[in-house]
Amino acid sequence: MTAASTDTSRFVACHSVLHLDATHTLAQKAILDPHVMHRLVMSGFYGWTEPGETDPRAQMGILNTWTLDLKNNSLVVIVQSRVQPDWSSIPRAALADRIALLQVDTTVRTGATYGFRIVVNPTRDRQTRADDGSLVRKRLSDTSPRHVKDWIAARLQPTGADRTGPGGVRRIGADGDPATMAIRVLPKLGLSAKHPGTRIGRAEIKGTLTVTDPPAFADALTTGIGRARSYSAGLLLIRPTASGQSPTA
Repeated sequence: MTAASTDTSRFVACHSVLHLDATHTLAQKAILDPHVMHRLVMSGFYGWTEPGETDPRAQMGILNTWTLDLKNNSLVVIVQSRVQPDWSSIPRAALADRIALLQVDTTVRTGATYGFRIVVNPTRDRQTRADDGSLVRKRLSDTSPRHVKDWIAARLQPTGADRTGPGGVRRIGADGDPATMAIRVLPKLGLSAKHPGTRIGRAEIKGTLTVTDPPAFADALTTGIGRARSYSAGLLLIRPTASGQSPTA
C-alpha cells in the first residue's frame, strides 16, 4: 500500500537507563531468563493499565534492549515507554548507578541522517509438509550475517517506495546501505520451562539511515521493528550524525 508522506513527524517518548550490578541476583536471573528480564522491565509500569488487559506492553509503548559488560560486571538496560515509569521496586543494592530518565522529543525530517543501533530477532518463514501431506508454515530464527542483512534490507524504504513491502513486510521510513552496516550475531536466549526448546535468535545491527518517510520512521521508533519485542528486541536507537546536536538515545 502507498501512503502519503509529510516532510516532518514528531517522536516523543521516555527513555529509562538502568545500570545494574551484574553480580546481583536480580541481574543474574534477568540475564539467564528472558521472562525474568521482561518482568523486570514491566515492574516499572504497574497501575497504568487495568489488570487482565491484553498486551499492556504495546499499550504503554514499552520496548527495551540491554547490553552486558562481563569484564566490569555491568548490565545496562534501556527502556522506552510512552508513560513515565516508577523504578522504586528495584532493590538499591542491584543498582550500580542512579537511574536516568530522559524525555525524548525529536522532530524527524525527510533527508535527516541518523546513526542507529538495534537488536533484532531476524526470523524467516519456511514451508514444510506435515504427516498428512499438507503444507505448514514454520517460522525459523536465522541469525547468519547474510540473512540478517537481507532481513534489514527488506525493511528499508527507498524514496517513493510503499510502506508495505513484499510479503506484507512493514518498512521503516528510512533507507540505507546494508553492505556498510555492522552485523554482530548475539547468543541465542533459551526460554523457561513454559516453552521448552524455544530459543530467541538475536543480532545487533549498527549503521546509518536516511529518513525518506517521516511518519513511517516515527512509527518504527515508537512501536519497534520485527518480532520478540517482549524479549528485548526491536528497539531502534538513533543519534543524529550532524555535529553539535543532542543525541536521541
